[in-house]
Amino acid sequence: MKLILTHEVTGLGAPGDIVEVKGGYGRNFLLPRNYAILWSKGAEKQVESIKKAREARAIHDLDEAKAAKQKLESNTVKVPVRAGSEGRLFGAITVSDVANALKGAGSSVDKRRIEIGNPIKALGTYAVQVRVHPEVTAKVTINVVAA
Repeated sequence: MKLILTHEVTGLGAPGDIVEVKGGYGRNFLLPRNYAILWSKGAEKQVESIKKAREARAIHDLDEAKAAKQKLESNTVKVPVRAGSEGRLFGAITVSDVANALKGAGSSVDKRRIEIGNPIKALGTYAVQVRVHPEVTAKVTINVVAA
């Protein structure tokens, strides 16, 4: 199945890329979540507009990406959440929670670039990865505290 990606998908590609995937993955995951559109000659004309929008948001220079990485890694970000008496959370920390905390700390990061390894369900300090550039990944330290 041939698709055009509209969002970044880890391990598959970036917006505007034309990819070939298995039918079930495309029909059951990528298309319902609007991560991709079906490829056609008419839709291929949209690729240019998708790539222009991606270029406007992207960090172009590797040195600029390394500077952004240092800025992200330099400080610990606090994420206030509701927690029980034993330190267990009511739910889990999501990438949206981390993105909002980073925005509050002065670093605007797209939530699709944040990767949380294991679900965070307790108070404490955790490391989260942020893909700043295709070649640069920052490890951000977040401190989950009771609100």
